[in-house]
Amino acid sequence: MKKGITTTIGCDLGDKESEIFVLQADGTFDRARVKTTKESVRKFFERAPAHVVIEVGGHSRWVSELLRELGHRVTVANPRRVRLISENDSKTDRTDAELLARLGRADVTLLSPVEHRARQAQVELAVVKARDVLVASRTRLVNHVRSVVKSFGERLPRCTAESFHRRTRKAVPSELGPALEPIYEALARIEEQIRALDRTITELGRKHPEVALLSQPHGVGELTALAYALTIGDKERFRKSRTAGAFFGLRPRKDQSGGGDPQLRITKAGDPLVRRLLVNSANHILGPFGADSDLRRWGLKLAERGGKNARKRAKVAVARKLAVLMHRLWVTGEVYQAIGYGHAEAA
Repeated sequence: MKKGITTTIGCDLGDKESEIFVLQADGTFDRARVKTTKESVRKFFERAPAHVVIEVGGHSRWVSELLRELGHRVTVANPRRVRLISENDSKTDRTDAELLARLGRADVTLLSPVEHRARQAQVELAVVKARDVLVASRTRLVNHVRSVVKSFGERLPRCTAESFHRRTRKAVPSELGPALEPIYEALARIEEQIRALDRTITELGRKHPEVALLSQPHGVGELTALAYALTIGDKERFRKSRTAGAFFGLRPRKDQSGGGDPQLRITKAGDPLVRRLLVNSANHILGPFGADSDLRRWGLKLAERGGKNARKRAKVAVARKLAVLMHRLWVTGEVYQAIGYGHAEAA
């Protein structure tokens, strides 16, 4: 704790109001409730510097920035790791605020602190996420149109989602025009916006030289590389590249006890968008259009081990290795060799 700071404040951020627990050095405490607005938070925390503990959430970014601006030490707790809060039998906003304060006073490592990415990186990442939302909306609208037409005994021709609004529009039964024409207009507009965001993403990729390094492995596109770089932020944040797989939730859970060590699902920690993009890249690497590489060969061997879920496990395993490989390329700046990269690195 910083010299001179004797007060620990736990703040459970709510969407409209936030519960606050102020713990003094002598063990006395006060409670308060403030509106979750910049004005109210600023007014309450215009006080002597304190150690403020909050949880990651929708408001945690701007709140942490504001508190640091006011001179406070801020710890942003990872709720996935603080079981005392997430699994509390008497969970309320008041008790959460108190637990945050007491854990922050006892040992800050218990909170598994996280660091918000830089503001500019968050702004740029918002472009990537906006594209993802539009793509998901397009998929939902395409599925709706196909479902409606199918219910009338007709089927629309197969095509990509990108060309759907152009290639299937005339095949829609005329009686369904009033219901589906507005959706086709929306799909055309969404396609325009996706292309515009693609151009913006290309511009951002040129701004970040690491994108060229990260996209060297076949199957890793500009979008995946940019999202990966912006989400990690600083390539030096990991002491070892293998940590990158766990950072994106691609590491299997562990539940070792006694002699038992069951095979569990991945943790799914970290950013779900980047994890999905890495899995999509792995799917391409293992697919019929994947280029020959050590990574592809390794993944295909893993998929051949049998079992109905072997292919799925191989895909996730390749995604995990890909996350590690990309970080290694970023750190070293090396030219990637699809065949023999690991041997060349060892030499």
